[in-house]
Amino acid sequence: MTKVLITCPPALATADQYLQRLSPEGITVLLAEVVQQLSEEQLLDRIGDIDGLIAGDDQLTARVLEAALRLRVIVRWGIGMDNVDLQAAGRLGIRVVNTPGVFGDEVADVAIGYLILLARQLHRVHEGVRAGHWPKPQGMSLAGRRLTIVGLGSIGRAVARRALAMGMSISGCDVTPAARDAAAAEGIHVGQLDHLVEQCDALMLCSPLTPQTRQLVNARLLERMPAGGWLVNVARGGLVDEAALIDALRSGHLAGAALDVFETEPLPLESPLRDLGNVIFGSHNASNTVEAVRRVNELACERLLQGLIEVSR
Repeated sequence: MTKVLITCPPALATADQYLQRLSPEGITVLLAEVVQQLSEEQLLDRIGDIDGLIAGDDQLTARVLEAALRLRVIVRWGIGMDNVDLQAAGRLGIRVVNTPGVFGDEVADVAIGYLILLARQLHRVHEGVRAGHWPKPQGMSLAGRRLTIVGLGSIGRAVARRALAMGMSISGCDVTPAARDAAAAEGIHVGQLDHLVEQCDALMLCSPLTPQTRQLVNARLLERMPAGGWLVNVARGGLVDEAALIDALRSGHLAGAALDVFETEPLPLESPLRDLGNVIFGSHNASNTVEAVRRVNELACERLLQGLIEVSR
C-alpha cells in the first residue's frame, strides 16, 4: 500500500479537490493537523512509513529524511525549497520537486497592497473609524517613488508590472541571468543591490532563501537606504536580520515595514516586532486564493504521481 502524507495548510483545507484523483491510484492519503508547519519532532512521529509527501514549510531536515525509510518523493507545495535538506535527500535517493511559477500574480497583489498601506496608512484609518474616531493621516504618493525589488522571478516581475502601472520607478536585482534578462525586457532597471538600495524609497523582497541570501537585509544594508523608506517582505523571513530591522524601525531610519513572513512562524508572542506601531503584519498567506490553491493542488498531484511512477521503475 502506498501512503502519502499532506502537510501544507492550504492543501489540507481543500483536500476535497484532489483526494479522488489520488484514490484510484491505490494511494492512502493521510492529512496532518498543521497550523503553519510541522516541526522536526512532529515529522519524526509521522514519516516512518510514508512513500510520498506533499509538504508545506515543514522542517525536512536530514534527521527527518533519514527516518523516512520508505519515502521516495517529496512535492513542495509552492515554490521555496529552503526548508528541505536537499543534500540529504539526494544522498538518500529521495526525489524533491516544487510547483514553480504558480503564485506570481497572487503574491504581487498582496505585496502592492502592503505598499499602499504603508504609504497611505489605510489600516490606521480603518482602526480609528471603527473605534469612533475620524483620523486623517497625511500619506505619501506612490507615483514617482523608487521601488527596488530583490528577486526578479515570476513574483518580482509581477510586482514590477503593477508598480510601473502606478507610476513608480522600478529597479531590481537577481543572481539568475535568465531572471535579469526577463526583467530587463519588461523595462526594469537591473543592477547591484548595494547601489540600488541607496536610491530607493521602498525595498521589496521577493527572493528565495538560500545560504547566500540569508539575512541579506542586515544593519549595513539598511543603513544604506535613504531615511524614511519602507521594507516589504513577501518572500522568506530569513532574508532579514530581525534585530537590525527592529533597530532601524525604532530609530525612525525606516518609516515602516510590512512583513508577510518571519524567521519563526507563527510570530512568537514575545517578539519585539509586536511592540512597534510602524509594522504591518501578515501570516504567510499571500499566495492563498481560491484560484491559486486549485492550480497548485492539481500540479502537486501531477508531480507526485509522476514521481512515484518514475522512481518505481
